[in-house]
Amino acid sequence: MRFTAVIRWPTPMLLLLVLCSIAAAQPGNFERPPIDYYNTPVHDPIAKLAERVEAGEADLSYDPQFGYLKSVLDALDVPQSSQTLVFSKTSLQLNRISPHRPRALYFNDDVYVGYCQDGDVLEFAATDAKQGAMFYTLSQDQQRKPEFIRDRGNCLSCHASSRTQNVPGYLVRSVFADASGRPKLGSGTFLTDQTSPFKDRWGGWYVTGQHGSMRHMGNTICTGDEFTFDRDLGANKQSLEDYIRTDAYLQPGSDIVALMVLEHQTQMHNAIAAANYETREALHQSFQMNELLERPEGHISDSARRRITAVADSVLEHLLMCDEFRLTDPVTGSSEFAADFAANGIADSRGRSLRDLDLKTRLFKYPCSYLIHSPAFAAMPDPVREQVITRLVAILEGRDTSDRYAHLTPKLRREIVEILKATQPEFRSAVGQQERS
Repeated sequence: MRFTAVIRWPTPMLLLLVLCSIAAAQPGNFERPPIDYYNTPVHDPIAKLAERVEAGEADLSYDPQFGYLKSVLDALDVPQSSQTLVFSKTSLQLNRISPHRPRALYFNDDVYVGYCQDGDVLEFAATDAKQGAMFYTLSQDQQRKPEFIRDRGNCLSCHASSRTQNVPGYLVRSVFADASGRPKLGSGTFLTDQTSPFKDRWGGWYVTGQHGSMRHMGNTICTGDEFTFDRDLGANKQSLEDYIRTDAYLQPGSDIVALMVLEHQTQMHNAIAAANYETREALHQSFQMNELLERPEGHISDSARRRITAVADSVLEHLLMCDEFRLTDPVTGSSEFAADFAANGIADSRGRSLRDLDLKTRLFKYPCSYLIHSPAFAAMPDPVREQVITRLVAILEGRDTSDRYAHLTPKLRREIVEILKATQPEFRSAVGQQERS
């Protein structure tokens, strides 16, 4: 199926472009071969669903209140329990967003779905195994055959910058939002992931669940000119009924555990995509030079190898949760998200999975990202993927004793090895090869 770009430029978009200018992408190599972001066919979950709808193999039903949201979530296997709510005006339909009418975000491992009350469109970001993050919209007007429209560059004004590791990707931002939801840009913003201090997370977001004495920026607005607010006011909220009409959403809350998983997953996806892009570009340039310098076909230059090693380092640091913020109090969610998330884990014979949550001192019980099982990880070019796996084996078996991985105790390393040997064939094969050599 061919997607046609439909570009609308409502007046509020001008404010969005100003907001995003602090992270605007420069024209990147990904627009040209070997990446060719805009022209290479993609097979992400939205593209696949669009093909099924076009072929009459899937039907999306329309709901008077939520439009196509419920049907799309079901078709994409995105749990409603993943709902998080953001009230800062930091996305496409900013004129629909306010502290009284937040934007809802739903996600699974590969798809992110954005919904605004009375919004013109549903917004989608989906991971293609080879090409990384792809962006789409779906009109919320009832249609005989709903049509997904692929973005052709507007989304990349925010979603392709240093905040996304310089590739088309994802980000979770924490801002100082005023009473209307507008970020106070003079105060700066925080890009958040698993390394972020709790106190800097979720400005402009609603947060439900328990987190003890730890404080965050959620559930509050910034008043005055000091770019400060009382973090105690937004702490440990189980209900949002004092803030919004909860019946206007599929779920009543904005689960803190879903937010923490979302922060990790977005930057882990970006690290994988950055490794994919950089390796392909390094190999492409190296092979071009082979012809000019009459080197053997397939020769990989030293500079290309250094580039591949650098992005392998980044993948490993995200994968093994390096520099993760240490929780000082237990965290519990407000929905079924934690159970839904863990239930999708690939378990070993003892029932252990990389999706098992800790939530006492860290996010995961076994600090190795579940996205090692993702199609995107498997689709990384051989030179970088094999390097990541080989070095991962060395780290977990204790042969790499660098301080970067000192947070992994011998017990944790052994447990992660056991889980990966049972659930990740390439890791198991790499262990076997090293044992035989």
